[in-house]
Amino acid sequence: MRPRRIASVAQALPAFRQILRRHAKGLPRKAFRVWSEQGLRGLLTRATNLFRYERPIDVFYSEWVRQFDTLTDDTRQAIRADIATWPAPPTISIVMPAYDTDLRWLAAAIRSVEEQLYPHWELCISDDASQREGLRDLLQDRARRDSRIRVHLRDRNANVSINSNSALALAGGKFIALMDHDDELPPHALYWLGREIVEHPQADLIFSDEDKIDAQGRRFDPIFKTDWNPALMLSQNAFGHIGVFRKSLVAQVGGFREGLEGGQDLDLVLRCAKQTHPARIRHIPRILYHRRAIESSTAFQRDVKLQAWDDGRRAIEEHLARQGLRATVRRAPLEQYQVEYEVPSPQPRVSVLIPTTGNATLLEPCLESIFSRSTYQNFEVLLLVNEAQHTDPQRAELLRRSTERAGVRVLSYPYRPFNYSWVNNWGAGEASGTILCLLNDDIEVITPEWLERLVARATLPDVGAVGAMMYYPDDTIQHAGVILGLSGIAGHAFHAQPRGSCGYFSRACLEQDLSCVTAGCLAIRRELFQQLGGFSERFAVAFNDVDFCIRLRQAGWRVLWTPTVELYHRESASVGRHDSPARSRQFAEEKALMKKLWQPVLDNDPFYSPNLSLDRAFNLAFPPRHLPGN
Repeated sequence: MRPRRIASVAQALPAFRQILRRHAKGLPRKAFRVWSEQGLRGLLTRATNLFRYERPIDVFYSEWVRQFDTLTDDTRQAIRADIATWPAPPTISIVMPAYDTDLRWLAAAIRSVEEQLYPHWELCISDDASQREGLRDLLQDRARRDSRIRVHLRDRNANVSINSNSALALAGGKFIALMDHDDELPPHALYWLGREIVEHPQADLIFSDEDKIDAQGRRFDPIFKTDWNPALMLSQNAFGHIGVFRKSLVAQVGGFREGLEGGQDLDLVLRCAKQTHPARIRHIPRILYHRRAIESSTAFQRDVKLQAWDDGRRAIEEHLARQGLRATVRRAPLEQYQVEYEVPSPQPRVSVLIPTTGNATLLEPCLESIFSRSTYQNFEVLLLVNEAQHTDPQRAELLRRSTERAGVRVLSYPYRPFNYSWVNNWGAGEASGTILCLLNDDIEVITPEWLERLVARATLPDVGAVGAMMYYPDDTIQHAGVILGLSGIAGHAFHAQPRGSCGYFSRACLEQDLSCVTAGCLAIRRELFQQLGGFSERFAVAFNDVDFCIRLRQAGWRVLWTPTVELYHRESASVGRHDSPARSRQFAEEKALMKKLWQPVLDNDPFYSPNLSLDRAFNLAFPPRHLPGN
């Protein structure tokens, strides 16, 4: 471990102990798996990398803040010098509804605005007829001392939506920023927001990363967000704070809506997002907001949280209804949301494409799970088989018996070296369905409604591909989406974590947009698959799904991953691991091709923060990668 990354050996040793505790469960099994697949050298390399690359957020965040998120005199001077060069710096109006706030935290919130390095702001505070002694005096005193602080004192208590609109009415800037009455801004927050507006004058919404701050001023629990993520926004308020809106857009949608007081911020984001284009929604991957984490905060009050959940549900359902989408919203883990879309009627025909060698230990359980558990009615299964497999009597008999099932077709192609891309492209041309479901033969279905849920999402207007949650047989996660750039090309999110884990920022249990999902189970409209030319046959075994999803997104389509479709996956059990010694040369060639074609894309996954490591998923990056403005 490099000395610059840890303040002292005394700090490093507890970190090492925590890392070991994290990996204690199942460590012998994991070690045996690595040894059996990669030998002693691979095991030693993996053990070394455990300490070389592991930087758990909760262990290393204070050191990360010290090294990469603490202003020096030089950076302060550079910020002021940069602002001085802007020909027309925008005024940012901070909208702050207040009600019975603890005076310590209200004063701290106001002070954090007063101490901004960016001077072109105004603080618009509306107090909702608070009864706390001294609160109104504090507000009036601060307004007298700084003309940029504007205060409205309501004479009758209403609710947070009405109070927020009262604060909004004070705003004179072209952009407003939402801030709670007991939170804090770091001194450079408005500078980065202003710079984003200057560099991207068409931006309508801007959001940043955030963390929590306790009563002693200790920062913890950072949320390093994705770029704009429509599906994740329907699972949680992934926009959060500090949220910046073009004021004219807020006026266009009517400001904060009454009746959704627990979900008024989420509702405003969804209504504004509908009136703009995703390219005009900007994310700054910097911690520009400190959310107060104390027991008196409303976030810790269960009755408030329950009401907020219900208001958020209504906001999401009404947002979907405005788009003409029929859906309901149910409760996801940790008081979050899961949208369930209605399947089109009549049901589209689905062609399930399964490249297979006819291995009975894999194919029989796969088919049995499909036909015994699936509740979807209108589908066919196409078994795509190299004709050489028919020379094996046992495999030939299994394939013959498989055709006795209604809806199963065995399609044989002349002998050729295995090319996963070619096989699926050929199978798609033989399919009768309007929806393709690409499926490995080492998959077993868990969720009876798996096809309904895949189809409902694959037929959404702007969605191209949909992927599923996959587990190893030992109930650890095999696939919860793909992160570009991880371990060089791409890697699976939350790999080997226990089933039921929610992971970082709940992303292992919430539906979301991603850059890529595995083709082990991938649903897509057949017309779209063929329009894009299917999989590139230059990728015979590895990275064909990554290449395809990148091309899909570049063509303007979204890629969704949903945890509501659960499957077991015996990864690469049929044709062997793509990085096994027997295929190492082919794997190396396809890896080099991916880098040649897509290196800039691999380095900049919009759904994975540059503050997070590409060596070990959802660990801290030391230092952060390619932050804007650096």
